[in-house]
Amino acid sequence: MKNLDRTITRRDFLRGAGCAAVAATMGIPTLQAQEAKPVRKTKVVLIRDEKIIDAKGRLDAEIVKAMLDRAVTELFGGEKPAAAWKKVVAANDIVGIKSNVWGPLPTPKAVEAAIKASVMAVGVPEKNIDISDRGVLGSKIFRKATALINVRPLRTHHWSGVGGLIKNYITFAPELWEYHDNSCADLGTLWRLPICRDKTRLNILLMLTPLFHGIGPHHFDSQFTWPYCGMLAGTDPVALDTIGIMILQAKRKDYFGRERPLKPAAHHVAFADIRHNLGISDPQRIKIVRLGWQKDILI
Repeated sequence: MKNLDRTITRRDFLRGAGCAAVAATMGIPTLQAQEAKPVRKTKVVLIRDEKIIDAKGRLDAEIVKAMLDRAVTELFGGEKPAAAWKKVVAANDIVGIKSNVWGPLPTPKAVEAAIKASVMAVGVPEKNIDISDRGVLGSKIFRKATALINVRPLRTHHWSGVGGLIKNYITFAPELWEYHDNSCADLGTLWRLPICRDKTRLNILLMLTPLFHGIGPHHFDSQFTWPYCGMLAGTDPVALDTIGIMILQAKRKDYFGRERPLKPAAHHVAFADIRHNLGISDPQRIKIVRLGWQKDILI
């Protein structure tokens, strides 16, 4: 693969006032800022509820469902959640819910169940729905899927800087190691694979108890998680990962008392935009709708 560690020019990356900050966050060197008229924008919904996690760390399933419904309704419109979910999937869709099973911080079962219930409420029969992560290539539903819903928790990652929504499609690749070059810079190309190309209707980046720091390929320490009690929802995985990274960086600064960039840099997120046209990584072009609990929102 081509070496992507180079200076990005204006032609590569549309710059606004926030581009320098996000470029630094993702480890991308830039030239002086230049104004550029945005071509398009995207919307991200950030919703939080301080009561979603109880004193024992358990999720409240009813609050999970209510948060998802409110986020989807804000994102797609409609007077009621049922109408909004009908804009995500149709009754004749075959739906794959792409989850994540990483042991220390998996997609919670309560979240998977809430999404599945909403899809079935639209009229999709249970036989046409599957929830999987590492088994997607062996799933008849995922191989025939007409619609995908992508959901996973955000965490730091030893190889790619962060494990987010873009990286969550790594298990669609027959040869996973082919995407490890240059700190996983080309993860955005995963979304061109025939099994998932142009099928994703909704992305949900879970910010319930994000992992903001780690050392080593399988590191997990609960002291580096915190009850942010949130979710990010949108149609653009690049924008969602961008906002998630900015929240992680703010938490890292608060925890360590100084700026401490991700190591390695999560440059695959910006390259998914500027090289692979998957979505938007420029914060100036990302509209954040903030719902619910606002304390210590960090963005």
